[in-house]
Amino acid sequence: MSTPARNRQADGKNRSETDRTLDRSFIWITRIFAFGIAAVLLWIGFQVAVQGLPALQEFGLGFLFTTEWSPNPPRVELGILPSIYGTLASSFIGLLIAVPIGIGTAVLLSENILPVQVRTVFVFLVELLAAIPSVVYGLWGIFVLIPFLGSIGTPLNQFLGWIPLFRLPESGAIGGPGLLPAGIILAIMTLPIITAISRDALSSVPKSLREAAYGLGCTRWETLLKVIIPAAFSGIVSAVMLALGRAMGETMAVTMLIGNSNRISPSLFAPSNTIASLIANQFAEAGGLQISALMYAAFVLFVLTLIVNILAELIVMRVQRL
Repeated sequence: MSTPARNRQADGKNRSETDRTLDRSFIWITRIFAFGIAAVLLWIGFQVAVQGLPALQEFGLGFLFTTEWSPNPPRVELGILPSIYGTLASSFIGLLIAVPIGIGTAVLLSENILPVQVRTVFVFLVELLAAIPSVVYGLWGIFVLIPFLGSIGTPLNQFLGWIPLFRLPESGAIGGPGLLPAGIILAIMTLPIITAISRDALSSVPKSLREAAYGLGCTRWETLLKVIIPAAFSGIVSAVMLALGRAMGETMAVTMLIGNSNRISPSLFAPSNTIASLIANQFAEAGGLQISALMYAAFVLFVLTLIVNILAELIVMRVQRL
């Protein structure tokens, strides 16, 4: 073998060894980052649980099923059942509105339905929604959304008042803070998350799948509903679950709009409360056992979010097996 050929072979071996070293280094660095994130998450959960341990010892699991929040002696009784209900109900209302709109917008922005210039404007507007501070959403809800809902809530109650969802609240008036304004604001705030991640998931579907569906005679909508969306289902579920976590943990806007009432009512117009709102309202003036109870509530919210994400992962794994 000539000298130039041996030199090229030696250079190829050196490059291969260097590439393998870089690959191993990259894998270990990403593992360190992944384990670091998990460690931070466990550390946060552990610290919150430790701070809430005195309340757990005092109230036990009854803390989750008690509707009273009375931190003042001599009768101290603390429970977060209304806050759990308000957290889940407001998040459900928000997702019920945001998911179809967000996925529809993602389809509109990922497929060649609109001209590129129009799609660019829509993408900018959706991203702009994510940049607005939550306190601005809260102020808009107070001065615009609540009066609007009050104007349509009265006729809804007149015609559909026999349905518990549209009953008058205990105050007897419609048009104040309540579960519905908070849910609508959460829908607006989670819409950019659902749209952006779902759009990326739909755009990442290989073009070969589209071309194969068209080649079999499928229409645009058949291809979209039977091929593209199922192929991007895991990404769409991830978007929805991330939005749900955002909705469950939102504090400022919800605190301004939900009414902060520790009562459970099926009416959409009735004031309610969330765990995040409870912590925001009570923590500044809390002391002693009440602080521990608020940390206990924070740990419950942490666990609820964890359960939601685990269920989402199980759904994705189940669909991928089909």
